[in-house]
Amino acid sequence: MSEWTPTTCMRCAVGCGHLQQGYTNNYGLDTVRGDASHPVNRGLACQRGVSETADPDGDWLTRPLVREDGTLVPTSWETAIGTVVSHIEDALAETRDGVAVLGSGQQTNEAAYALGKLARGGFGTRYYDANTTLCMASAVTAYYQAFGSDAPPPTYEDIPDAETHVIWGANPAVAHPVMYRWIADSASDDDSELIVVDPVESETVDDADLHAQVDPGTDLAFARAVLAQTVADDAVDREFVAEATTGFEATVDSLPSVREAAETAGVSVETVERVAEAMTDSALVYWGMGVNQSVQGTATSRALIDLCLATGNLRPGSGPFSLTGQANSMGTRVCSSKGTWPGQRGFTDPEERQFIADEWEIPRSRLPDDPGPGPVGIVDAVADGPPEVCWTVATNPVAGMPDASEVRSALDDAFLVAQDAFRTETVELADVVLPAATWGESEGTVTNMERRISRVRAATETSPKIKQDLDIIVAIGAAIDGELFPRPALSPESVFDELRALTAGTPADLSGISYDRLEAERAVRWPAPSPEAEGGYRYVDNDGWSFPTPSGRARFSTGAHDGLAEPTDDEFPLTLTTGRQADAYNTGVRSRGTGTDDPPMARIHPETTLEYIESFDRGKTVVSSRRGSVTIAVNPDDGVPKGMVWLPIHHPAVNALTLPVVDPESDEPNLKQCAVDVRAPQPSNPLVHEGQPTVDGEPAPTDD
Repeated sequence: MSEWTPTTCMRCAVGCGHLQQGYTNNYGLDTVRGDASHPVNRGLACQRGVSETADPDGDWLTRPLVREDGTLVPTSWETAIGTVVSHIEDALAETRDGVAVLGSGQQTNEAAYALGKLARGGFGTRYYDANTTLCMASAVTAYYQAFGSDAPPPTYEDIPDAETHVIWGANPAVAHPVMYRWIADSASDDDSELIVVDPVESETVDDADLHAQVDPGTDLAFARAVLAQTVADDAVDREFVAEATTGFEATVDSLPSVREAAETAGVSVETVERVAEAMTDSALVYWGMGVNQSVQGTATSRALIDLCLATGNLRPGSGPFSLTGQANSMGTRVCSSKGTWPGQRGFTDPEERQFIADEWEIPRSRLPDDPGPGPVGIVDAVADGPPEVCWTVATNPVAGMPDASEVRSALDDAFLVAQDAFRTETVELADVVLPAATWGESEGTVTNMERRISRVRAATETSPKIKQDLDIIVAIGAAIDGELFPRPALSPESVFDELRALTAGTPADLSGISYDRLEAERAVRWPAPSPEAEGGYRYVDNDGWSFPTPSGRARFSTGAHDGLAEPTDDEFPLTLTTGRQADAYNTGVRSRGTGTDDPPMARIHPETTLEYIESFDRGKTVVSSRRGSVTIAVNPDDGVPKGMVWLPIHHPAVNALTLPVVDPESDEPNLKQCAVDVRAPQPSNPLVHEGQPTVDGEPAPTDD
């Protein structure tokens, strides 16, 4: 075996330090364990992060592939890159928006930066985004609107000091096990408590002192009820509100009655009172996809921030803490020119645009005028034009995006380039496949959910037929624009140095973080404007409160519950909601094995299963929405309310059902609630509905 190599786990955004050993005479990792010297986890590591790093159960890509006569066949790197470049150049000759690019929170900071530089500064396309918009955009938008900057104010160091932990629309016991251990340990103290807001019972609910079981899609109503109760109880921190915020009176004027909002959310007034009382203590409010993935995701995130502002919970040991899913979601936001220029420079600000154009040595007119329509809008544009080429990097939109059958159709009609480490549903549609290095094989940095940057390192070599994400991006970029990427290969360190220089003086200042510093300290939290500086709790210091907003104050909001994105009716009388399972992440490509066609396991209340018993066949049925039908296996579970179907979001078939309507402020889709029905499979076509368009619960006719 090789020497121990320190790195960072890439499964989720906790950012745990790992130590890994590769084989001496073979490719691959032999052993992975937690790194006791890493400041994030101090040696803790979850088994799923270890196993998915050391021994992922996916179907590895081992060489470039190109489609010939409808079949993917092996080819050389020269042919693969040449084919991609030729099609991109042809598309750009028609319009700079002729190429769509979908990146990922699975990329390093360096690869994400290079991809954004190529998409925005090389192509000039507005059709560029990342799958992080599918999970974090609403929280990000809310942070910008409230504070003028993205990313949580608190850090992991605040968790032990909190007296109340409110986990809203998330299941960190499954999604973030190491972080959840800190939360559970803190909440277990006699003077602390854990409150979970979730429509279903979960592993996190098992430890809760209170489970507020709201109806799906009503989180905003419940949050406003709690704030209304806080005002009624005269529990507002008036001194903090007066000193550090603006807009509070308008928020109060917009609040519903407690009883009305509680009824909308499907909870008792007593539950509202209990949560409001708990917020008077030092409270951390964590939220996840159950809040974000909604047409009201931004408004609900703002409402949770409002709760913290009103109760003075915006100081160490408290605050609003969005839980990031993918390992480098934050790095993708800060680095990649997706929604802002690097360092959170305003995308449409003329001075910032000129600064970026000057640094990249391109005409400012090449930069797109706006950040684009988000992933759902990008796929719509691929279907209707102008993009003729779509390039996906470390993402699987055919499985991960809502209304997946339409996504499949749109990408199948485009010239599709899939860059990935494993075979996925998207790879199977591709015209060119670019095999990329993965965890344990890659060099660079990532940024965790509390703003800490740390190194990822390779502990094993790869086959010459596998390339690093960064090398692939630069090879394509250099062939298209030799001035943007003047050299055919760039070191990750040189790219990081270019990136951090661009962030100097910004709210997300990385300029004081170097590879040498990361070598010595393992991880450094931004903002870090000097080699000695490291960010802590944000927006407060010895001089008081200061926010990067025009007024220098945090801003309250006035959002109100506005109904469900897709209510139930006589045709679709059940409500679908989705969530994570312990063994499935990132559409499950590293954990579900090869060739599996097992149906997703649905949690349904026993009384609901009895009501629909004629629709079941040996424990299986077909769930149908207005968009598709999926065969499911059924697990009767009274932890799910009557009338609800719970399905795992990372199963590749589930998003054939989900709704592509998006939050108008963040472009994040409403993946958490839609109307469905369960219907018996037809004998002539038993249990073959996975991922297909549907008519009356049966697969729609095709031209095949």
